[in-house]
Amino acid sequence: MKRFLAVIWIYATALQVDAFVSPQKYTQSSTRAALTTSSTKVNLVKEENKLSFDRITENPKQSLLFSLSSAASGAILGPFLDSYHSANGVLQYDSPFSLQLWSTSSIPALTTTWWVPELFGLAGFLIGWLYLLLDDYFQEDESSTPFGATGPIILLGISFFTSQYWLSGILYAYGVDRTTIFGIMSVLGFGGYAALDGTKSGLVTSILTAVGGPLIEVGLITFLQGTNGGYHYTDLGETGFFPLWIVPVYFLGGPANGNLARGTWKALGPKQEEKRQERAGCKTCGDTRAVPCPNCDGVGYYMTYGREVKCNCCKGRGLVICRDCFSFYKDEDPADIESIREFMSRLPD
Repeated sequence: MKRFLAVIWIYATALQVDAFVSPQKYTQSSTRAALTTSSTKVNLVKEENKLSFDRITENPKQSLLFSLSSAASGAILGPFLDSYHSANGVLQYDSPFSLQLWSTSSIPALTTTWWVPELFGLAGFLIGWLYLLLDDYFQEDESSTPFGATGPIILLGISFFTSQYWLSGILYAYGVDRTTIFGIMSVLGFGGYAALDGTKSGLVTSILTAVGGPLIEVGLITFLQGTNGGYHYTDLGETGFFPLWIVPVYFLGGPANGNLARGTWKALGPKQEEKRQERAGCKTCGDTRAVPCPNCDGVGYYMTYGREVKCNCCKGRGLVICRDCFSFYKDEDPADIESIREFMSRLPD
């Protein structure tokens, strides 16, 4: 009986070795394994491509500071941009207030009304968070843009948007027709997006801004009429409320706010050294990336019929990769078996 069992064991071991050395003999098993791996990868991508709000909740202090910064940036810069249109006669407020500042009394630097700073502040808040959340959804960040989100690039984007806003008012003041202004603003809007952003999250945000901004203006013009916050465009344009060239002006507001949001979030976050210290906290393996093989209890072999047999799971090393580490090293694919084997081959014994 013992001989019979020994023969069965030897034959089973031979099959395992043969399957490892000559996988073409077992195409059906290989196909099933490949399908399983592919299915796992697809599921992982599906899980990653979900709109997650973890960024908001994982660091409340950072989220709060980012929200305040985004709102403050919009509330401060927005009214000055709006003043380009007021100064050049694009729109008129029923009850404006003005500040001369560095300009002249005839053309003050700031002409606005009471609700404008709040509205631009809300816009900065919404656009900033929309960029960050969509970056997570599309798995993008500042490195996905042509030039990143460094300080000079952020200032360039804001300056470009400011110049477009100013130019639209100047063109209107000099009597350029709507179609020409629309064409120029469209070229600047899409050109600025391509040069300074170019991401999927940026495109979605810019489109939403270009659609949502004018719709909000329709509501404001309608419901504030006759109040001390009322206003109107001097050219009602194609819509009966404003000329259509305002749409590409709104569109370019996406990249200008987006790179500012990315840069601000990064600046408010933990430094790289702090991130490394936080990440190097795997309690399972102590960040060694390897744990004892559960098949052979970490010895690399097991005893059977008085003989030492090399463990096929860990190839006699006694170690396998720590699966818990994938929560720290999120750029690695736990379904990529070949990469895992290659990584384990580089670990010291």
